[in-house]
Amino acid sequence: MYRSLLAINALCVSVLWSQAPATKPAQLSVHWEELTAADFKDGIGKAQGTCLLPFGIMEKHGPHLPLGNDLLNVRYVALNAAQQEYAIVFPEYYFGQIFEAKHEPGTVAYTRGLQLQLLQETTDEMARNGCKKIIIVNGHGGNNSLLPFFAQSQLEAPHDYVVYVLGITRAGPGEPKHKSNPATDMHAGESETSLSMIARPDLVHLDRAAQESGADQGRLKGLPEGLYTGIWWYARFPNHYAGEGAVASRELGDFEAKTWINGVVQAIRAVKADSESLRLQNEFSERSKDPLKTPQ
Repeated sequence: MYRSLLAINALCVSVLWSQAPATKPAQLSVHWEELTAADFKDGIGKAQGTCLLPFGIMEKHGPHLPLGNDLLNVRYVALNAAQQEYAIVFPEYYFGQIFEAKHEPGTVAYTRGLQLQLLQETTDEMARNGCKKIIIVNGHGGNNSLLPFFAQSQLEAPHDYVVYVLGITRAGPGEPKHKSNPATDMHAGESETSLSMIARPDLVHLDRAAQESGADQGRLKGLPEGLYTGIWWYARFPNHYAGEGAVASRELGDFEAKTWINGVVQAIRAVKADSESLRLQNEFSERSKDPLKTPQ
């Protein structure tokens, strides 16, 4: 009798297991820091060696946006893009060029040598862990000269990986009409504030946006066009605020967020398909060893 009851119980358990819904495999996170070591290996395979390095900064953003606004926005975009076209996203990175804001509270400005050294060691370490295609997604205008120079400097020595730099791509067909002057809408103004209202609305203080002026002071108008000096930004926007954040809207922010995310998605797909960059990089490195053998 006892054995019969055990057999019946075993049969019932078997039936219940057969009727239970299949457990879905856990989806791989796109966050580098959230993956286990084993999942990271799987993620590198799924990403085809493609990783994103969203690059922000710590600086004042007018009177109404957080210090880490560039970092928050670019990570929002990168993470959303990576979920559409899988790539592994490196943790928070804000070690870039921001000397022009050293006079404002909360700015973190690393020395120029450290900026380049840290970025080189970061991409080297990413590549050592399987990221052979690294897309630096720039979220800060002050890096517009730094990052192309860094990418160009990769030709200084051989590398078994490729660095790509992607800028901010928020404008496009169908963009809602702006309420402010596009010529001065550069920093914490209508466009950037609108995007922040989508990425981190809890950190946008729109009621404070008119407390300071984001107008162009034009204090170097006497210099001819094309003549550059590093103090140009401070000369024009001493409050480290350029534009009118008070006129921002979620409509514009939603458009710009989707446009930027789509741009990153397209870049990931193009990079995954790219086999020429590394081949040409290797060819260049070989020829650089003995330039007299390069056909003329």
